[in-house]
Amino acid sequence: MPTSDHIECATAILEQEFVFNNKLGLHARVAARIVSLANKFKANVWFIKDGARVDAKSILDLLTLNSCRGTKLLVVTEGPDAAEVMQALAGLFQTKFGEE
Repeated sequence: MPTSDHIECATAILEQEFVFNNKLGLHARVAARIVSLANKFKANVWFIKDGARVDAKSILDLLTLNSCRGTKLLVVTEGPDAAEVMQALAGLFQTKFGEE
């Protein structure tokens, strides 16, 4: 029986719904905070709204979502630190991005 030195590591994929509850929703300053946070992690981070999936590590991608206050979106993280980035993003949403 052949042996293999290859070991597959499970990659975590997490999904969580969030709502923009800050006064102005997703605008440039909020997008910059999301991008800055997401880029601290190795995991891929996507925001999905109305079928559009964008890279949360790109400010231009995020701004295309046109999300005002009350907008719901799905956040998907995938990678070795998927749980950590999701937790950090949850903190941003819970604190309304430090705006209120």
